[in-house]
Amino acid sequence: MVLAKRIILLCALLPVILTACESLRASKPIIPLREYERMIAGRLDANYVGTQNCLSACHYHDRIKQDFDASTMGVQMSKKSGMPLVNCESCHGPGSLAIEGITPEKVEEDAKAGKRTECNYKTFIDINNIPAQAKSLICLKCHTANATFNLHNWNAGSHSVNDVACSDCHRIHAGPDLKVKPRDTLDMCYKCHQEAKAEFSLPSHHAVPEKRIFCTDCHDPHGSLTEKLLRKATLKDTCVQCHSDKEGPFVFEHADNNDDCRNCHSPHGSPNNNLLTVPVPFLCLQCHSGHRTDSKATKESKAAFYTRCTDCHSQIHGSDLPSADGTGRFIQ
Repeated sequence: MVLAKRIILLCALLPVILTACESLRASKPIIPLREYERMIAGRLDANYVGTQNCLSACHYHDRIKQDFDASTMGVQMSKKSGMPLVNCESCHGPGSLAIEGITPEKVEEDAKAGKRTECNYKTFIDINNIPAQAKSLICLKCHTANATFNLHNWNAGSHSVNDVACSDCHRIHAGPDLKVKPRDTLDMCYKCHQEAKAEFSLPSHHAVPEKRIFCTDCHDPHGSLTEKLLRKATLKDTCVQCHSDKEGPFVFEHADNNDDCRNCHSPHGSPNNNLLTVPVPFLCLQCHSGHRTDSKATKESKAAFYTRCTDCHSQIHGSDLPSADGTGRFIQ
């Protein structure tokens, strides 16, 4: 009897429980969008007044606004885009307090005195002094919802984890061209990656300093599911974008070494030829024992064991051709 009552009670409560769970799963803002915007970027006691009202109050930022309107971002964020709250205040916060007390008479008076009327910057969000993640959050409000940008991995990426913000690389007000040109990425990356800079100065290096290839050819600075922010799923997949002759598959593979090019090569630079981590033959001798060459001439002259292995084994990354004894010795 007691069990039956419990079952009846459970059946009566089941719709309520399911409705509550569904409500928890539903996607909805914790607070209204307008208040959410204020919390992220601006004073809670200020109101949005619109970019045009800011610019009409004082014309200090006219040039910046012109550059922004001419940029790719400015075009996408025009009134025709239909995106809400996308203007200067979307990043800097509501501006009612910033232009408070600025009148046409004051602007005219300042102009006569030979100075520009400036708004009260202290009422805006202090972008230069907030944490890096908060800076990036201002950008991510829009860019995580834009399929044009690969930013869905940003928060878990090594740049974000190491307090790098979007504004450390991108200069929004530098001019109408907001993108970082590939040729400019080297100096930008060098600011933090001093070890890579030193490696690119070594005798054997990828042609990054010569600006024939760029950091972004291999790495995705905005985040990746792979280690070292690689653009491809594996290191080998990244390398064979250029070194396609090493991709394979080959009939005779070089064991598992081909899966990780770093087993033999230093990707940025090396004092050894061909970016080798250790010079030949010592690199090969880490896995293989030395041997004499088999020709009659060398036997008579008592040739030394340790010569340049690649003089004979030229197809060291893999081969489809057997050697004279029918085995795979990477000889062609």
